[in-house]
Formats: sequence, C-alpha cells, structure tokens
Amino acid sequence: MGVFERALLYALSRPTEFWQAVGQHVLLTISAVLIALMIALPLGVGTARSRWMSLTVINTVNALRVIPSLAVLFLVIPYFGLSATAAVVALTLLAIPPILLNTDAAFRSLEPGLIEAARGMGMSSLQILRRVEFPLALPVILTGVRTAAILAIAIATIGSKFGAGGLGTLLFEGIAQAGRMDKVWAGALGVATLALAFNYGLLWLERQLTPYRAVETT
Repeated sequence: MGVFERALLYALSRPTEFWQAVGQHVLLTISAVLIALMIALPLGVGTARSRWMSLTVINTVNALRVIPSLAVLFLVIPYFGLSATAAVVALTLLAIPPILLNTDAAFRSLEPGLIEAARGMGMSSLQILRRVEFPLALPVILTGVRTAAILAIAIATIGSKFGAGGLGTLLFEGIAQAGRMDKVWAGALGVATLALAFNYGLLWLERQLTPYRAVETT
C-alpha cells in the first residue's frame, strides 16, 4: 500500500480525529497570521515613511530573523507555558517579518507621481492611503502574507507539543505508537496539502488584485 493510500485510509477510518486536527491547525495558522498582519501592516507603513523608524524596526526584525524557528517556540514557554497561547504567540512572532518587510517594500516602490496627483485632486493623507496607496501596495503585501502563512503552517506542526493540537499530533503520535505510518502520513500529507491550499489560494488573490497585468501577445 502506497503513502497516499495509507494516509487516505486513516483519514476515512478516523474522520472525526483527522478533521479536528485539520481544524486546529488552520485555526492556529489563521490566528497567528491575522495578529501578525495587524501588527506588521501599520509598522510597515511607518517604516516606509520614517527613516528613523525604518532603521530601528527593520534592523530589529532582521536581527530576530536569525533566531531559529524552533528556538522562538521554546523562548515563549517561560511566559505562556505549554499552551495553545504559547504556540500562537510564537507563530505570530515568526509571521511578522515577511509581512512587515513586504509592506515596507510595497509602500517604498509606489510611484510618487500618483501620490502627488491624488494630493492635487484634494485628497487628504488618509484618503490617499486608503484609496491610492493601499490598493496599489496590496499585491506585494499579500506576497508577504503568503510567505507568513506557509511558514506558520509548517511550524504549527510542532504546536502539538504545546498542547495546541493540529496535524502535528497525528504525526508525532504515529511515530510514538510503534511506527503507525498511516497516522504519520496522514499528518504529514495533511500539512503539505494545507500549505499548498494556502499558497495557491493567496497567489490567486494576489493576481486578482494586481492593478496592472501583462497582456499576452501571440
């Protein structure tokens, strides 16, 4: 019996356990990415407009990126214990850098002429941000969100060790139960499928929101 058949057989024979693990994994990922987005988006706008803020925040984020992902998970344990909260906090910290850096790059790359034209039309700074800058920057920001989501899905696998559940529970329990490879593959392929689903879903959204599309010529 092949890998996919084993994973499918386990998912069909234990649907409640399998889909509960999928739901927990998705919840961990979405919670972390949404919190990271709420933190990184305003910071990215600020760093793109302030040299002092850029030097401080970007350098700090780049310094934090050298810390291994697993180390970040264990650094939060003394503060939050082995809990789902600890897993979400750790995943949020890991998801912030790609969103922040892409937001910063997106706003820096905007055409100044468009901003001046909007200002000439009488728009306020807030209106320019909401109606001009943000829509143009959104595709690049979503690229950072996509990177953050895939990273969170991968690292959330270890969330089972924090009592947070998820597909990592199936994977690690399968290894511990004398090599239950059907359970191991159900967890591993579930994580891979979620990563692909988030990747292609957000990639499709990026393309839909890209303001200027290349016209194919024959």
